[in-house]
Amino acid sequence: FGPAKFGSIPEMLRDNRLSRGNGIMGLTTVVSSAMGFIAGNYLYHITQPSLSAPGTFGDISFAAFTLVGVAVLGTLTSLKIRKLEPAAPDRGFPFNPAKETWHQMQLLTSSTPLLRTALGVAFFWMLASLAQMNVDTYGINELNLTQKDIGPLLGILVFGVALGSILAGVWSSGRIELGIVPLGAAGIVVTSLLLYFTGNSVIPGSESNSQLLYGLSLLWLFLLGVSSGLFDIPLETFLQHRSDVETRGSILAAANFLAFLFILIASFGFWVMQAKLEMTASQIFMVLGLLTIPVGIYIFKLLPNATIRFMVWLVSCTIYKLRVKGLKNLPPKGGALLVANHVSWLDGVFLILTSTRPVRMIAYSTYVQGPWVAWLTKMYNTIPINVEDGPKALMHSIKTARTAIENGELVCIFAEGKLTRSGYLQPFQSGLMKIIKGTGAPVIPVYIDELWGSIFSFHGGKFFWKKPRRWPYPVSIRFGKPILHPENEKHVRKVVQNLGVESANFRKTYQMIAPRLFLRKCKSQRFQQKVADSTGVELTGGKLLTGALMMRRLLNKYVLKQDEKMVGVLLPPSVGGSVVNASLAISGRVPINLNYTLSDSDINYCIREAGIKTVLTSSKFMEKKPIDMEANVVLVDELKLKATLVDKLISLFMAFIVPAWFIERIIGLTRVSSDDLSTVIFTSGSTGRPKGVMLTHHNIISNINSADDLLQLAPRDCILGILPFFHSFGYTIALWMPFARNMRSCFHFNPTDARTVGKMIEKYKVTLFTSTPTFLRHYLKRCTREQFQSLDIVITGA
Repeated sequence: FGPAKFGSIPEMLRDNRLSRGNGIMGLTTVVSSAMGFIAGNYLYHITQPSLSAPGTFGDISFAAFTLVGVAVLGTLTSLKIRKLEPAAPDRGFPFNPAKETWHQMQLLTSSTPLLRTALGVAFFWMLASLAQMNVDTYGINELNLTQKDIGPLLGILVFGVALGSILAGVWSSGRIELGIVPLGAAGIVVTSLLLYFTGNSVIPGSESNSQLLYGLSLLWLFLLGVSSGLFDIPLETFLQHRSDVETRGSILAAANFLAFLFILIASFGFWVMQAKLEMTASQIFMVLGLLTIPVGIYIFKLLPNATIRFMVWLVSCTIYKLRVKGLKNLPPKGGALLVANHVSWLDGVFLILTSTRPVRMIAYSTYVQGPWVAWLTKMYNTIPINVEDGPKALMHSIKTARTAIENGELVCIFAEGKLTRSGYLQPFQSGLMKIIKGTGAPVIPVYIDELWGSIFSFHGGKFFWKKPRRWPYPVSIRFGKPILHPENEKHVRKVVQNLGVESANFRKTYQMIAPRLFLRKCKSQRFQQKVADSTGVELTGGKLLTGALMMRRLLNKYVLKQDEKMVGVLLPPSVGGSVVNASLAISGRVPINLNYTLSDSDINYCIREAGIKTVLTSSKFMEKKPIDMEANVVLVDELKLKATLVDKLISLFMAFIVPAWFIERIIGLTRVSSDDLSTVIFTSGSTGRPKGVMLTHHNIISNINSADDLLQLAPRDCILGILPFFHSFGYTIALWMPFARNMRSCFHFNPTDARTVGKMIEKYKVTLFTSTPTFLRHYLKRCTREQFQSLDIVITGA
């Protein structure tokens, strides 16, 4: 039964699902065993069998019908199992079990890796049976429990094994992850010794002590079960995966024979320790732990690479959130050259962690020196390279890499030759072509995304000494389709660059849109200045968010219909204009900033084309530039007067107290997709009627991310916005970039007013400035050098 069951799993599942499948199988097996144990105890309780006074059939009929019923039910459910092709249809029935078992054992011992794995599985079953037998004695003799209180001890142990089995399947991440096994062994050692100390700490007659130790025992037994599941599942999976299809049944049968042999040894050992050596249950748990120590050490010596790799992966998962795409493009066997972009010091580590096969990294020789680093790089067969070591050393490194590929290994090179200093892909060096030339092996393009800005990148002009921007930090790795005959390094770079485009497009499936980031940044800067303008209005992040939330309430209550998405805005760059735009965006509506330099006819054309029914403006603006619009005109300064005390208090409470994630759900921002429309920006109409460009939230946030990567924004940064919000730079860079980042912004409505522009830059210590060349020439004449002293970057064009 066992060999057929476990042998069928690799025939029904692909290799990348094998570990998870075994985890689920372990879960169902253990849960079923636990249910059988509970049902058996219950049947024993109601039948009360006695050898001295045998009962009638009526006494045992319920138990008998239950057992037969379970057997019939199991038979019926087995009829639904998908039939598989026999691996060896010509094999006859084994009439001589002893001879067949001997043949199967010979088959198993002929493969050292399979024999070691089978012994590991057998060791697990020996420990499991020993622990199961010992739990009863431990509960009664050590913890002074009654029989009914012992059930939870065994139940929690079984539950732990089930959870450990599932964890092993999940943590394997589509591969056969033997690095989990030493972790499971270490867990068995620690928890077994903790059970020994707990059992020896009982104070007779102390109720509080007994309750504490009972709780601790439940915890240690649970962790013992988890560790056991982690220990067993990778071994079971490896045994199935490495066995040939024709002999898999025989291999698994031999492994089963070993497992039951070890269970018999455990039973005999338990009898000897308890009856002959008079050891306590706590001491038996100690023996269980001590027996596991040499086994764990032996496994670690056999699998140091896999163990270290898995432990690093486990730690990295608490710091980084890895997303991997295209792993199927890695060849299951044979040599290949992986060519990746180089963003941070951890790029090589992440590639080793995510690859389904061992990868030999080509690394700068200076970085792989030193006692610990040299030991690790030797373990992982790193290939050192350094142009400064001379032509001979360089050719030796290239030849070593080529030989490794010809021998069927995976080799990885960062073809840029150095870490990027800007976050963007640099030119590729020609060395990759020398490595791959004549091997016939494919090049596997790899793009590492989102690590720019992490501690180990050069973001901010320095390595290491940076505060993490997010936790856990997102990392995306995309493996492209194999390039069989690359023309040159430029060809490979183009493919890697295209992978970067795919990665950027993939971000929209999980990245936050700008309005959601606006909520969070206002929260994080609630007591710091966030926005200001030349009229003297200055708002902290908290006050800005309060204003946006209150304007949203007023618009929804008095002005806009529920299905009214497209809303016109006719306001200059100012705090008021930014509040109105933000309030519409967090409402899930589409703010459309109309170009007030156009004629009335063109403005009304834009209103009709966009389906705008309402235009938000101010009385001051309409006084300076009265426009006859074919829409409902709402003056926001008059609308503000309708705000009640309740409106103000609710907005204030939400802005300063309520978490951002909760606000998003209340106002429906979580339902807004990256592909939903964010705004429409109309052209100036210089070649006919204005054309409306429809921009999605992904369009806006991807531009903001790109600008951040290039400009390397910091909290001290402040941008001055003089370009109107109907301008692409004015809307994206001056308005939403500071709203979606921890930085400040200030506005001036008149770009020709050079004196005020200079004063604003000086007053608010502006570091970023966007302007046209015409305006810049004007400022150079009217502004002083001292006023521009704080500027770091000026962005100009058009």
